[in-house]
Amino acid sequence: MNALEDWYFDDDICRRTLQEQFHAATMEGLGIADYNCGTIAAGALFQYLHETQKSDLSHMNSITPYVTDKYMLIDSSSRRNLELVETLREKQKRGSLLWVLDKTRTAMGARLLRSYVEQPLIDEDEINARLDAVEALTGQAMIREEIREYLRPVYDLERLVGRISYQSANPRDLIAFKSSLQMLPYIKQLLNSFDGGALAQIQEDLDPLEDLYQLVMRDGGMIKDGYNETVDNYRHAKTEGKQWLSELEASEREKTGIKNMKVKYNKVFGYYLEVTNSFKDLVPDYYTRKQTLTNAERYITPRLKELEDTILGAEDKLYALEYDLFCTVRDTVAGEAERIQRTAQALARLDVYASLSYVAEHN
Repeated sequence: MNALEDWYFDDDICRRTLQEQFHAATMEGLGIADYNCGTIAAGALFQYLHETQKSDLSHMNSITPYVTDKYMLIDSSSRRNLELVETLREKQKRGSLLWVLDKTRTAMGARLLRSYVEQPLIDEDEINARLDAVEALTGQAMIREEIREYLRPVYDLERLVGRISYQSANPRDLIAFKSSLQMLPYIKQLLNSFDGGALAQIQEDLDPLEDLYQLVMRDGGMIKDGYNETVDNYRHAKTEGKQWLSELEASEREKTGIKNMKVKYNKVFGYYLEVTNSFKDLVPDYYTRKQTLTNAERYITPRLKELEDTILGAEDKLYALEYDLFCTVRDTVAGEAERIQRTAQALARLDVYASLSYVAEHN
């Protein structure tokens, strides 16, 4: 582990780094002008991240100061003895306060609930806003349970958008992303049942992201059929090449009358039509001789050459083109990171309120 050089912590460099990262003209615009130590720490961190991640970090689009007077201060000894997130003896979640309260359906909700337990609010209005949301969900338990069922298949959108932005997401990540987005319109619709308060704010913040759902692909291969004509052709070549060659062979036999003509292949000459010498006189003009054997001739036709070009290497071409298209889709999704994060945060809050409502009812 190496210490960062002193210049990382230069006041001017750190301020400039944060203003560039968050597109702000001044530190006042970021709301952190009064936090000198925090500015230096955050600025140094972002310089380090830019250097190591080789990315614009565009998915990190806001910065919020941690203000201790918003939360109850609990020393480490009290945290342990209160068994907020783990038990005193076994150091396990089971048996802790968090274990009792955590009936969340998503990883995002579980993280947020843990932060709520570790950082209890002290502002009465904010406390009541949370309690009102829990009460509203308890009052409409059937809708709450329906919401919780729709939350169950939702993956960790906060982590997924990070991987997408860092260009480390794989096709499986985008499939998880798409299956999560599929739930959003139903959840948003159910939230219409609640008027005002924190739940109405969640409904407003929850973007169904339908344009991204339509964009993200998957239907057998990495790219769904119909998304790109060239990909479809390569995919068909990979799976249907033998059928195409068989059809060509039957067609040429019928057209020429050469009953024993065969389509063959070797690594040196590729695909060819083999005609025995006894039928050589029936070979049409559009056949091009490729090789002469003792008792046969080998020919190529424009159509066979076309099939050869398509079939040979179709798999490599398919994977290369699919990956290029995948990267294009991934980059498009990454460009919408702010919308995705806002929706992820809304889902996390909803998950926490629904979990607390469920616990309130059952306990």
